[in-house]
Amino acid sequence: MSAFQALLAAGIPLGQAAWGGAAAELPAALRIASGVATVFWLVAAAVVLRRGGYRVRWVPERVAKVGTWVLVGLLTVGMLMNLASPSPWERYGWAPVIAVLAALCLAVARGHRRAAH
Repeated sequence: MSAFQALLAAGIPLGQAAWGGAAAELPAALRIASGVATVFWLVAAAVVLRRGGYRVRWVPERVAKVGTWVLVGLLTVGMLMNLASPSPWERYGWAPVIAVLAALCLAVARGHRRAAH
């Protein structure tokens, strides 16, 4: 997710698969939003890794626990938004990917913490 958003922020014409699919090349405001999303997804990955028992020292355990549940909710809403999108890329491509990510986050959120790696 982060890499895809970084490509969008860099101006790669993949806009038909994001942000409603209105334009292949995103306008400046959506490129900035993709830049923010790039950072968001990197932090989200760190939160889930920490919740899964990996040593991500800068993510407090409480943030990892709550944050993983927040991600389950956000990803579920994102999946529904992608299903409602006019873009076939979002409906048939991203919606299933986001559904899998939501399910994986749910599994991590519900799981018991493993030994740190």
